[in-house]
Amino acid sequence: MQNQQHLALDAERPLVGTVLAFDFGEKRIGVAVGDIVLGLAHPLITVSEEITKRRFDNIAKLIEEWKPVQLVVGLPTHVDGTDHELTRLCRQFARRLEGRFGINTRLVDERYTSIVARVTLQEAGIKRKKQKLVLDQVAAQQILQSYFDRQNAPT
Repeated sequence: MQNQQHLALDAERPLVGTVLAFDFGEKRIGVAVGDIVLGLAHPLITVSEEITKRRFDNIAKLIEEWKPVQLVVGLPTHVDGTDHELTRLCRQFARRLEGRFGINTRLVDERYTSIVARVTLQEAGIKRKKQKLVLDQVAAQQILQSYFDRQNAPT
């Protein structure tokens, strides 16, 4: 049973500090960084390790360097919002992040972020072959920016 209090979709966030966001994949994890006060996300790095221990070692270095007050993980689902296998793996990844690092971790709907990231890169003139190097981190940027935008939207 998922802990709704911590791993909730778009739950409340701290008022100030750095946030790291993750676009989880089985081969690569895109990482983005942003500041809560500014509400702007930036691509950071792609973790290309497939071995779980090495992935978390790389993430630990990023957490040590950036000292985030919150983590955000993109939650992939089918277009209609239903879960699939990667949804389960993302939830597990988010729980592991929160458990290992003790930092509140939020799940954010990531439908269409990879498509938006690909279009953004194409518009920037980056050819499809070179996009692979940065696509995941730009998708993480889209995830984090959508999180910031929802948090700052008028109610």
